[in-house]
Amino acid sequence: MTSNIPADLIQIVMTTLTVGCMYALVAVGVALIYSATGVINFAQGEFVMLGGMTVASLYGQHDWPLAAAIAVALVVALIYSAVLMLLTTAFAARMSLIGVLIITIGASIATQGVAAWIWDSDTHRFAPFSGDEPFRILDATITPQALWIIGIGGVSIMLLLWFIRSTMMGKAMRACALDRAAATMVGIPVRWTILMSFVLSGMLCAVGGIVTTPLTTIDANGGMLLAIKGFSAAMLGGMGNIGGALLGALLIAFVETLAVTFSSSAFKELPTFTIIILVLLFMPRGLLGRRGETGLHHEDLTQR
Repeated sequence: MTSNIPADLIQIVMTTLTVGCMYALVAVGVALIYSATGVINFAQGEFVMLGGMTVASLYGQHDWPLAAAIAVALVVALIYSAVLMLLTTAFAARMSLIGVLIITIGASIATQGVAAWIWDSDTHRFAPFSGDEPFRILDATITPQALWIIGIGGVSIMLLLWFIRSTMMGKAMRACALDRAAATMVGIPVRWTILMSFVLSGMLCAVGGIVTTPLTTIDANGGMLLAIKGFSAAMLGGMGNIGGALLGALLIAFVETLAVTFSSSAFKELPTFTIIILVLLFMPRGLLGRRGETGLHHEDLTQR
């Protein structure tokens, strides 16, 4: 049986973009928090889970208007990100970096337990934004929700980049990431900029959970794997580098897509963990990371 090469290429490209946008939303969030605090947040995937589960509950089960359910999900992500920021900074002054990392892992596990108690441990989804009917390009099948993921994910990341580069708060965040002491001396409110980093990161991931749940489903325990994928992508691109996180997410998605297309879905997770090991061994600063620009030292985390 002969394969349709153009259709296969279209399918691979669309799958890579869809999965890559999901990973990118998490990876950019990881990079954003790391550049501001020097901490790797392993609770990052829980923002995705909370966004998806909240909308699945309110819109999918209780018939709320979609816009209202999305607004509530973003508020939930905002509150959770603020609590997580306060939790990590409160313990950072008297704990090692490993201790702070363990706190984020503990926060992830605790959030999963609370989510399972509020909802349950089953998988959830809600109706796609534009229906389930796929359309075809050549022999490639594309779902409308995949286009929503690509579109909303791309726009969200572009808006974040615009915010960081063009607004006063964004410039303050960049200044704090470059030199915390100098930013403090010129009057920049460091703790507020750290809080803004957590909030933007959390809401970005919540958007990812909202747009992907109709396509992939969500459950209370799915956040940790997404956090690992985001961490892997951020590390591959260069920890603390937002552009690198985006590149790393697309590369991991591409490799996973090839693995699923030409071998078996059982090997889907293998490329991610292989990439982590190879990057740690041979490229610890990632593809775009350079010495001195991969984030802040842990002892700076609690400076005012």
